[in-house]
Amino acid sequence: MSLMKGKKGIVMGVANDRSIAWGVAKALSDQGAEIAFTYQNDSFKKRLIPLMNGIQSSICLECDVSKDSSHENSVENLFKKISKNWNSIDFIVHALAYSDKEELKGKYVNCSRENFLNSLDVSAFSFTRTAKSAYPLMSVNGGSLLTLSYLGAERTTPNYNVMGIAKSALEASIKYLAMDLGKNNIRVNAISAGPVKTLAGAAISGARHVFRYSENVAPLKYNPELNEIGNAALYLLSNLSSGVTGNIHHVDGGLNIVAIPKAEDLE
Repeated sequence: MSLMKGKKGIVMGVANDRSIAWGVAKALSDQGAEIAFTYQNDSFKKRLIPLMNGIQSSICLECDVSKDSSHENSVENLFKKISKNWNSIDFIVHALAYSDKEELKGKYVNCSRENFLNSLDVSAFSFTRTAKSAYPLMSVNGGSLLTLSYLGAERTTPNYNVMGIAKSALEASIKYLAMDLGKNNIRVNAISAGPVKTLAGAAISGARHVFRYSENVAPLKYNPELNEIGNAALYLLSNLSSGVTGNIHHVDGGLNIVAIPKAEDLE
């Protein structure tokens, strides 16, 4: 129960107790990690505080990744605030994504320029900004950066649209960040999880169809549980994966390997 003992880090993107980010945070806390959390606005903070209390976490900072560096609650200023509490950090969990849910319906070709830019900024570029801002606090001992992707980055999935493009950009970013930061012993990876019943997932039209399809077609015949994703994150954020970087780790019951499902799986 001490894989993360003595390690400190930040989890960004917990919406409630069903969030993948919370599943990750719980797994890290159970193994001794000290965790700081970020929230976007007061409504998220109200749901986050009781969860934090349950794992004896006391650092909770507002951060809006859509704000530029001059704003008090920007990514860059988040790490300035963290440095007042900790001299160094060992890990970051980035679980942030955004797109106008009305544009996640219908066809991708109808995506507006404004939503395209906003989606790429929050869902992909914010991870690069986070890595750049976290680097000074990881430069001595190294560390591990983890973000969340989805199969829609690799293949088309219904009503995922511009989020698929954003996740593709995120996955490419992981590889380039891994190259840039590897010499400082900073590892960069992602988990591509199967469908999970989360607040974010509910915003996608037709989510029930995707959930049922994945459950039927995946070799393991079920969608991942939060604890399974949390355990995979624990591996990627702990010293167990000290030789792993630039990796997209699928936790989806094997769905990503299936090209054409068996006929009986579609009945």
